[in-house]
Amino acid sequence: MKKIAIALILLSLASTTIAQYTRGTVKESLTIDSKILGKQVKYTIYLPYDYETSNRYYPVVYLLHGLGDNDMGWIQFGEANLIADECIATREIPPMIIVTPDGGTSFYINNFDNSLRYEDFFIQEFMPYIEKTYRIRAEKRFRGIAGLSMGGFGTLNFALKYPEKFSACVAFSPALFSEEAIMATDEAGWGRIFKNLYGPYLEGDARLTEHYRKNNSFDIIKTKGKDAYRDLRIYIDCGDDDFLTDDNCRFHIHLNQLGIKHEFRMRDGIHNWPYWRSGLPVGLRFIGESFHQF
Repeated sequence: MKKIAIALILLSLASTTIAQYTRGTVKESLTIDSKILGKQVKYTIYLPYDYETSNRYYPVVYLLHGLGDNDMGWIQFGEANLIADECIATREIPPMIIVTPDGGTSFYINNFDNSLRYEDFFIQEFMPYIEKTYRIRAEKRFRGIAGLSMGGFGTLNFALKYPEKFSACVAFSPALFSEEAIMATDEAGWGRIFKNLYGPYLEGDARLTEHYRKNNSFDIIKTKGKDAYRDLRIYIDCGDDDFLTDDNCRFHIHLNQLGIKHEFRMRDGIHNWPYWRSGLPVGLRFIGESFHQF
């Protein structure tokens, strides 16, 4: 009987723990009317367990999906809500709101002819809308951004262009298009990825256009200079067998050469969801540290 009682107690504790980990609310495929994009844009939001029962304001993390996914990707495949629930329950991160907008295939930038102004939408419409609609502490200190692959590209572009808006950024396997990568791209590859972003296929140095440099993390960070990033915490995580490893290593070296403080991780893994799921708890903790007082 004693063993049965102990087993029941352990089961009760386990059930309580599991319940604590699953108390956040996810609302998928909500929409915002964008005048800049001329259409409705979907987004998914995670609200922490006590959002509906309190009147407090929360920090926010903008979580950007990769190419081929949408606003639901980080929940469906990344289990971001379950990870956040567990990290909040174990007090590894503070309660926070997590928002994923649908970025389509935009790479989260204004494209070469401004026919798709996603960056303008995100900065001028989306962030203000989210921070007015939900109880969010709308200031740099309580705002983070993260993303994977295409979303890692967008994360670094937003954080490096607007360091006054974000306290921390986390880029998983970011698609960093160095000059070496751009110059090595053949016409077929250009058509698949870069044509809609940077314009028609060009030969040689001609493809390193002003628009490319304005949206290239290597150039952005060099142009703004070290002082612009004194209050921005930067974290980059890429698998050692990822096809983007070379450019991530180049960027790490570039940051070191510029004297810009950052965290760089290269773990065993490739460009896939198991890698990003395993990295998200650490990334959220990194951002969450920015929301604390020391």
